[in-house]
Amino acid sequence: MPTTPTPARPPSIRSVNFGCGQQSMAMMVLAARGEIDFNTFLFANVGDRSEYPPTLRYFDEHATPYAEKHGLELVMLRRVMVRTGETQDLYDEITRPGSKAQKIPVKLSNGNPGSRSCTADYKVRVIGRELKRRGATAENPATIAIGISLDEIHRANRKAQPHEVITYPLLELGLRRTDCVRIIQDAGLPVPPPSACWYCPNHSIEEWHRLRRSEPELFEKACQLEELMSKRETDQGKGAIHFTNYRRPLRDLIRPGVDLLPLADDDQSDGACDSGYCMT
Repeated sequence: MPTTPTPARPPSIRSVNFGCGQQSMAMMVLAARGEIDFNTFLFANVGDRSEYPPTLRYFDEHATPYAEKHGLELVMLRRVMVRTGETQDLYDEITRPGSKAQKIPVKLSNGNPGSRSCTADYKVRVIGRELKRRGATAENPATIAIGISLDEIHRANRKAQPHEVITYPLLELGLRRTDCVRIIQDAGLPVPPPSACWYCPNHSIEEWHRLRRSEPELFEKACQLEELMSKRETDQGKGAIHFTNYRRPLRDLIRPGVDLLPLADDDQSDGACDSGYCMT
């Protein structure tokens, strides 16, 4: 009696979590050169009012043309509410009148980190939904490349959703961030700017100083956002919140004429995002 053939298993999805920073852009160049086996790059945009503007410009002006030239798929995803079809922006959600959402990794008055869900809501779930749409399942998981380099190996933890298998190509190749910069420049590309929300409390003190110098209007908006969120907490009888571990307002802490020397800041290291979805 003839046996029924077993249905062919769909090919496994291989995708890069693309942050449009130095590490993930280096992985795009490595993929274009055939040195890593990934063809799809998924960028979860947390909102045009949240992403660092130079990052969005780099995506349009450099990453997109490079991907097209080398036959790579680069997709920008956004958080969309299923019931309404509304596209959400993290900054708008935080600042909406009446909102009590913290969402981002603020520092509480007692020194503990505040509750946060920004990465989970605006990146992990957004990319996960797209992977499932493409056919990723627990039985046939997608292989996901995350751009953590050797000098940031402490951020690698292989936390994964049931439909994912995490891999770290830069670690496997023994590459550091400086190597990523060289790889990008060797491809004839400019080095990408920092990849994170411009108001992210996980910024280093050095990065806050850089933002004040180079993007004073954004820095002022970050100060205003910190003040708004802190006032909401104190109005509820809670302690003030801050965007650095110094637990002082940005406006007082990051002042002209007191810039730190490069690499002199180790204050924020304990709060760095360890998901690999941000700051890569």
